[in-house]
Amino acid sequence: MSTKESHATGWPALAVDDWADTRATFHLWTQIVGKIRMAFAPMVNHWWQVPLYVTARGLTTGPIPYGTDLFEIDFDLLVHRLELRRSDGRITELPLEPMSVAEFYEQVLAGLEGLGIEVAIHARPNEVDPAIPFADDTEHCSYDSRAVTLFWRQLIQAERVLTAFRAPFLGKVSPVHLFWGALDLAVTRFSGREAPAHPGGVPNCPDHVMFEGYSHEISSAGFWPGGGTEGAFYSYAYPVPEGFAEAPVPAPAYYSAELGEFLLPYEAVRTAADPDALVAEFLEATFEAARTLARWDDALPGARS
Repeated sequence: MSTKESHATGWPALAVDDWADTRATFHLWTQIVGKIRMAFAPMVNHWWQVPLYVTARGLTTGPIPYGTDLFEIDFDLLVHRLELRRSDGRITELPLEPMSVAEFYEQVLAGLEGLGIEVAIHARPNEVDPAIPFADDTEHCSYDSRAVTLFWRQLIQAERVLTAFRAPFLGKVSPVHLFWGALDLAVTRFSGREAPAHPGGVPNCPDHVMFEGYSHEISSAGFWPGGGTEGAFYSYAYPVPEGFAEAPVPAPAYYSAELGEFLLPYEAVRTAADPDALVAEFLEATFEAARTLARWDDALPGARS
């Protein structure tokens, strides 16, 4: 990748079909790193202790407790290396290049061992089917560094607009974070009321995970590298209020009956006269539909922003 390309800004074009193999491999790499964070971080409501976060260079776990120390794992997606750092000053770096999931898994564990960190995780992926154990997965082995950098730059744009959307809400609201189960960047607002038990049934994901994730009434939105030619912004409510699918949203957004959520194709955002304004309009319209139709009580914390 040239220096000019590496410093490109704005809303990049990246067709979903053009990096399918790399996306599948990188998705599984993020699951390995995310599961390492989950192994040590104390439980936080709705699994907020497990996601990754967008940084100025890629993705990070943030600080992970280990005894009386901390460590963290960063994907540097500008120079394409994985950095494992411990608070005692030790650091290990691994190149991000074409390799199998099995090889990546082995190298990460060896790198942590070199830092004096012993870790055991549930070593097979979630929310994908089939769920090949990491140590056995030699099928997924692609890494197109340019495509991964472009995806990260998509995430930068999504991070910006989702953070701006999150900011004025006065009630309980999640961080903007990357859930490695589906590889989506998400932010979730809460009405304050409990929700009916989630039906579960997500591929290779224990139902109790969904029970906790959806234990309270929500309006959730984010960006996902699917649902459109170049990915999509999405928005959904749980439980789904009557009439939600018919709520007015800005063109070219639409309701996907298959996914049970509103989608705004990324390519439409990228080519819009004002991309930020289009996403903001989509997020506000879908949240207002969820809030109004579900009758979020204005007296409840966070019913309005």
